[in-house]
Amino acid sequence: MVKILKENWLLLFFIVAVVLIRLFVLTPVQVSGHSMDPTLADKQRLIASKISSYDRQDIVICVEPDDPSKIAVKRLIGLPGDTIEMKDDVLTINGEVYEEPYLDDFKEKFADDQLQDEYSYREMFQQIAAGAEHFTDDFTVTVPEGSYFVMGDNRLISRDSRSFGVVTEDQMEGKVLLRFWPLNQIKLF
Repeated sequence: MVKILKENWLLLFFIVAVVLIRLFVLTPVQVSGHSMDPTLADKQRLIASKISSYDRQDIVICVEPDDPSKIAVKRLIGLPGDTIEMKDDVLTINGEVYEEPYLDDFKEKFADDQLQDEYSYREMFQQIAAGAEHFTDDFTVTVPEGSYFVMGDNRLISRDSRSFGVVTEDQMEGKVLLRFWPLNQIKLF
């Protein structure tokens, strides 16, 4: 046994390092669904950091509060204590307007045809978009201490904090750092 360890110490060290990094530092995740379109698409694969701090507009992974068996990929909008207001598609946090350039593509398509072409793959989504007055419904919420408010970029169809509630600190799983699949769409976040 000692001889095997001496001869293969580098391989064993590498295996232990990979396992420790996977358990405590980085985690892979697969996007499921269309709530983050067009930023992220269904079936794309990501790497998230379990040790990063969170800031507004980061893409994060979290446990869905109303179904702990589900992991969600969303955009972090509100930090603990924030008062968030969405009115006429303008995001205001603590009285300051926040630009959301990652929504521009879908907002433009919404203005053109209520996203009917974009949602051609699912009639239910077309119906939701056809009946919407704004890309993001108006709301006001104050985020409790120790919690976060998350939303999908595809606001018309996203299940997020507007429906399942705020995400507590222990439900936050990590911050997305990298899209690595498909290979032709590799991107750092």
